[in-house]
Amino acid sequence: MTTLHLLSQSPFTSPLDSILRPLGVRDGLLLCGDACHALQPGSAPLELLEHLPASIAIHALEEDLQARNLTAPERVQVVDYPDFVELCTRYDKVNGWL
Repeated sequence: MTTLHLLSQSPFTSPLDSILRPLGVRDGLLLCGDACHALQPGSAPLELLEHLPASIAIHALEEDLQARNLTAPERVQVVDYPDFVELCTRYDKVNGWL
């Protein structure tokens, strides 16, 4: 069973490594809200994300990246709201880490 994990909390106020631990090899991760701060260049959270298996899809919500003046690294697929809805249908379940 695959899961899309939605993360909206800042990686600097909640332990990102404990959230990433239960991700399965076919799961996905969507960063939205303050979780997009995990993509700050040179940050410890970005290093954690870069070490996830390549089979785990990482996504970030475009609107939230723009609001925080961030750009996504090459590995992260940027999605808009219609893409977000479609993404939720690709997985067996969705788990929100709000």
